[in-house]
Amino acid sequence: MLVFVVRLLQVQAVDAEAYTDKAEKHRYMSVVLAAERGEITDRSGVALASSVDAHDITADPKLFTPGESKSPNAPEQAAALLAPILGKETGELAEKLRTPNSRYTVLARRQTPQVWKQIKDLKGVLAEKARTDRAAGGPGANVLAGVLQESSSKRVYPNADLAAGILGYVNAEGRGGGGVESMLDKTLAGEDGEITYAQSGGRRVPTADGTRETPAVPGSDVELTIDRDIQWAAQRAISDQVSKSRADRGYVIVQDTRTGEVLAMANAPGFDPNDISRADATAMGNAALQDAFEPGSTAKVMSMAAVLEEKAATPGTHVVVPNRLHRGDRLFKDDIDHPTWYLTLNGVLAKSSNIGTILATGQLGRTQAEANEVLHSYLRKFGIGSPSGLGYPGETPGILAPPKKWSTSQQYTIPFGQGLSINAMQAASVYQTIANGGVRVEPTLVRGTRGPDGRFGAAPEPRKTRVVSERTAKTLSTMLESVVGSEEGTGTKARIPGYRVAGKTGTANRVDPELGRYRGYTASFAGFAPSDEPRIAVYCAIQNPTKGSYFGGQICGPVYQQVMQFALKTLQVPPTGNAPARLPVTFEPGP
Repeated sequence: MLVFVVRLLQVQAVDAEAYTDKAEKHRYMSVVLAAERGEITDRSGVALASSVDAHDITADPKLFTPGESKSPNAPEQAAALLAPILGKETGELAEKLRTPNSRYTVLARRQTPQVWKQIKDLKGVLAEKARTDRAAGGPGANVLAGVLQESSSKRVYPNADLAAGILGYVNAEGRGGGGVESMLDKTLAGEDGEITYAQSGGRRVPTADGTRETPAVPGSDVELTIDRDIQWAAQRAISDQVSKSRADRGYVIVQDTRTGEVLAMANAPGFDPNDISRADATAMGNAALQDAFEPGSTAKVMSMAAVLEEKAATPGTHVVVPNRLHRGDRLFKDDIDHPTWYLTLNGVLAKSSNIGTILATGQLGRTQAEANEVLHSYLRKFGIGSPSGLGYPGETPGILAPPKKWSTSQQYTIPFGQGLSINAMQAASVYQTIANGGVRVEPTLVRGTRGPDGRFGAAPEPRKTRVVSERTAKTLSTMLESVVGSEEGTGTKARIPGYRVAGKTGTANRVDPELGRYRGYTASFAGFAPSDEPRIAVYCAIQNPTKGSYFGGQICGPVYQQVMQFALKTLQVPPTGNAPARLPVTFEPGP
């Protein structure tokens, strides 16, 4: 009796506070209240990414001990029942259920209501069986009694792979793992709350005092500049051509020439963010922003812009183009062998002559070194060598070396688009600049956000930079029409009945990222329409086509034509009805 009295005094008087704290620690459970993630929509408010109700499947490991569960191997039995439902390994689940000195573990996150219903039904069957067993004098074990759930949400992408490269995905922790989901994760995620409540045997005690709750704050919705219909058309067109050409990949960008808003950014191949486990890791990024490649002849428009702006030549300037041109330590040629061509500067662009471009840009300075400095300054103003301004995770700024570091060959290849690298967004932005009267508008992908209170906050105005004069831009627009409209041009497949179209083909030697040397080609086409009152710019590139033609005008011209025609109709842009200028391409040499 003395021993019992002493022990009672110790528990109730001497160590009372410590035991009370210990009891409180085991009595109360804190659970995170997940914030609802904001939607991502297109410019019309159509959902591209949203969240639906889901359940985190949790467990109280203490209830799986032999004493509590009335079973010597409750973790293994429970794991065997749950594994096929949750799609998990039996050993992994059993290990979690055996977690020592713990009252909480997560078995699987963001499961559908159907999964929880299966588990709940199974728990009901086992509970009934346990009651029957106890009535018969048995232990009445229920190995799933300690399996619980917490309300959560699951990210869904209702359009499957549409715009996946832009949107990215949400990882297992519920955070953005790529794309806009990662770029604007804090905005979309909101703030989690927390609830602390009394529990007994893994169940909440509804009548107990001391419940504390901090409500979750929902995330904000994000409205993109993307037009879902134009995105669909662009994605279909580039996917079809990449498949036909058996190419490594391809991308199409559609941009509003006046505002800089990106209306579409399509990649092929793509992935379905609803099922990351089956996605090809090489297709999960946004190659249109993350691939750096040599642009080829689509970059000649920047060289011509410099020549015109510096008044080194006019569209009618005569340029005699030999079959070969010796410069530095190399002989330069065009894509085909030809007799001496007698071209105007307009004809140099229309026929995409490398030699003619070298000769024209050579007039930018009294020496080649001076000409290099001038050309470099224009390339930088067009945005080459700098991030596009989207702020997109993983975007490459490309490569543009300072002119003093240009090799002997680079100072002659850079004018026609080899020896520097860009991403597809930068290339599209060059043509947006020309179409917008020489003013570059930093591209934008986000129109604004809508908070939990329903208020819409517009994105900041994009930065605008004048690159060339309006006169130079207008002249270039007319010259680019010759590429598509003239029978001697390289872009005839990009014609759109009823519309004046400006464009430029590109076929560049491609650096294989695995081999580190030239292998294969980058085919491309860039332009805008209507060329005399531009509204839309489109850029297409296909990497390493291995079947059929590899020329940009042949395989990217039709993609450009298909996407541009769809975009013009979708945005209800009418033809201007004005007749094209039809600048001369060639000249007759004198006696």
